[in-house]
Amino acid sequence: MQKKIFNEIGLLLLRVVPSLMMITHGYGKFKSLIAGGEIKFANPIGIGAAPSLFLAVIGELVCPIIIILGFKTRWAAFPAAITMAVAAFITHGADPLAKKELALLYLTSFVVIMLVGPGKYSFDRK
Repeated sequence: MQKKIFNEIGLLLLRVVPSLMMITHGYGKFKSLIAGGEIKFANPIGIGAAPSLFLAVIGELVCPIIIILGFKTRWAAFPAAITMAVAAFITHGADPLAKKELALLYLTSFVVIMLVGPGKYSFDRK
């Protein structure tokens, strides 16, 4: 019984802590997106700076909020993981590990969330 509670608390922490940290990156991008004017942002997948920024805001702000709530958690973790894969392997692909390790840690967290689900303390609980 006690092991089950610790597992559920572990899943809650796995959802909330990385997502809260990711939001700190996404919020600045969100402010840039709504500020108006020319958007200066990387174009790592060749779709343009504005669409790339929009997708980054989805993956770094919107999806982490949904993950924290535990609503459609596995679905929300997918765009967050894709965003971090692009950051690690495309944007920072040629950089040393120290430059891409944060994106890899976030990527791992979101992939684990996709695999194990949100846990009991979520809107998705079963």
